[in-house]
Amino acid sequence: MAAAAAAAGHGGGAHVFAGGLVEGLEGKAINTVRLLAADMVEKAASGHPGAPMGCAPIAHVLWSRIMAYAPGAPKWANRDRFVLSNGHACTLLYAMLHLTGYEGMGMEELKKFRQLDSVTAGHPENTLHPAIEVSTGPLGQGITNAVGLAIAAEKVAAEFNKPGAELINNFTYVLCGDGCLQEGISSEAASLAGHLALGRLIVLYDDNHITIDGETDLSFTEDVLARYASYGWHTAHVAHGNSDLDGLEAAIRAAQAVTDKPSIIKVTTTIGFGAPKKAGTEAAHGAPLGKDELKAVKTAFGFDPEASFVVPAEVAALYAAAAARGTAAEAAWRANFTAYAAAHPAAAAEFTRRFAGELPAGWMDRLPRYKGTDKADATRNISGVVLNALAPVLPELMGGAADLTPSTKTDLRGAADFQPGSRGGRYIRYGVREHAMAAVCNGMAAYGAMLPYCGTFLNFIGYAMGAVRLSALSHFRVLYVATHDSIGLGEDGPTHQPVELLEALRSTPNMYVYRPADGNETSAAYACAIGKPHSPAILALSRQNLPQLAGSSIEKAMTGGYTVFDTTDAAGGGEGAAGGKPALVIAATGSEVSLAIDAAKRIAAAGGARVAVASLPCLELFAAQPEAYRRTVLPDGVPVLTVEALTTHGWDRYGHAAVGMTTFGYSGPYLEVYKKVGITAEAVAAKGGRMIEYFASHPVPMVPLHAPKF
Repeated sequence: MAAAAAAAGHGGGAHVFAGGLVEGLEGKAINTVRLLAADMVEKAASGHPGAPMGCAPIAHVLWSRIMAYAPGAPKWANRDRFVLSNGHACTLLYAMLHLTGYEGMGMEELKKFRQLDSVTAGHPENTLHPAIEVSTGPLGQGITNAVGLAIAAEKVAAEFNKPGAELINNFTYVLCGDGCLQEGISSEAASLAGHLALGRLIVLYDDNHITIDGETDLSFTEDVLARYASYGWHTAHVAHGNSDLDGLEAAIRAAQAVTDKPSIIKVTTTIGFGAPKKAGTEAAHGAPLGKDELKAVKTAFGFDPEASFVVPAEVAALYAAAAARGTAAEAAWRANFTAYAAAHPAAAAEFTRRFAGELPAGWMDRLPRYKGTDKADATRNISGVVLNALAPVLPELMGGAADLTPSTKTDLRGAADFQPGSRGGRYIRYGVREHAMAAVCNGMAAYGAMLPYCGTFLNFIGYAMGAVRLSALSHFRVLYVATHDSIGLGEDGPTHQPVELLEALRSTPNMYVYRPADGNETSAAYACAIGKPHSPAILALSRQNLPQLAGSSIEKAMTGGYTVFDTTDAAGGGEGAAGGKPALVIAATGSEVSLAIDAAKRIAAAGGARVAVASLPCLELFAAQPEAYRRTVLPDGVPVLTVEALTTHGWDRYGHAAVGMTTFGYSGPYLEVYKKVGITAEAVAAKGGRMIEYFASHPVPMVPLHAPKF
């Protein structure tokens, strides 16, 4: 192995400058990037210096010779997108943003690397600086986001480019390492990207032969380029990535010319390039080089070994000139847009609206409304109706499903598929690739001008959770249409019945989970989800038919929780004809709301006790309501019984007892499964009756929802 490593230019020590140093100003610039990265890690006493030091030539070529970007306009619509998929190498990105003059990335921010409230976080976070396109760190996410960025670019170009007036022609560049290519999500995404022939997607693969455990051949010996060629990608190899800047530029230019395939360029580098003891070894990966090692690197590069965070004036001028070229390109684009707007005013206005993230006036007027006398239907079916009602007025709405379109009802009637020969299509056939689907949607959201949605069974959101979590962390509005939402799935059995997932999703910050009980609540779920531009949404939808509720409305459901039925209200409108408080509140979601209403009627018929039913389609929205309102729905001093055909875990925040799942589900007709686990109107009525009897002579404890906040 040592001989092979030596031959490849790895192994540390004697191979510290394998491939040679770049001479002249560009060499000094590259070494400046390397040392800024190493200084950041050294000052923070944590981080990953090795990859930035090895990849500095790649970053230099991209920022100084290739990419179109404008530091003064970081959200320029036609900028080239750069994704650092191996997010642990973030000091490389921060150094380049500093050197090219992005506001908010001054030297003081570099010195605050990994410190609290700094924009230079331990892995890139898109919410901290506008030039960070996506949050990366979990390996494989970034390269998959990039597929979404490339899809969005093709779609927006197809919509808005006119003959002789091109608004969008940007490239998406990715820097990734071995780890990203080992993660399964990247394989899903690469297969999809090859099928879709995303010719403006270019991946630069840092082939440094090192993982945390040691040499990559401990676990990763495949021919990566052969694999990607089989996916339908253009491939190339730059063997001397430490020094061959012209070869690297030529490989990227050649990839730009390939219009019908995405490209991957393997760039063989040395991790920790320049470090006398650690270069080419795993020791350079995830810890500071150490003061003595870093001084030795600086000496070898011709820098003052005692100085830190140094940018020579001539290096600053080089990157300033590169940034100025990008600024000029952005100014030319704006002039082009002015001419475009004069020739195509409606298209220009729509382009501006969408990139501003604004919604068209009156879009909510298209939401379907339902009466209690309307026919019962599954909320997955109603979801399809809502999507198709909104699609004509929300052209940014674009989605697909993971090979489940007939089941998730996510297709848009009359819309073409997005395919190599149909870039204006609005529907994506993701194939059985749930994890990639979610991360692709994150990339589409990051691009701008898009409102992505995707569909699968709620249970298989579990496959996609890595990307779903990043939707929330990144503040991306992605709509997850998650059907077959409970044990109501029935015959497919416990492998497909997601008893635990809603609790996991509800516990995720900045995630809104909607479990509608009927048509109005489904419309409300879409209204709320689309109206929150910085949060993802899970729409948990039933397979089985549910009745339309007389007491529901879009407006009520948009509060997240409301009284949908009261046994003193003969019409079942939820207002409550009598004063005072009910003897019991049954709080339910989704398919169990109608069951709870049935149970309330049974209790009232059996003993005359007043029972109210609260529908809680979105606990996150309900929690945000004023306390006084929440107390009208779940009054203090009234026992609350919660009902949901998923786990009971977490419901003690809202009630005093729960009916739900404490086990996995069962395979069988769904009504028989409900009966087996005790989620029936009879069982709920019996438990509710016992609660009324008990609390008639015992104090009702305060639930956490109403507990004082100290």
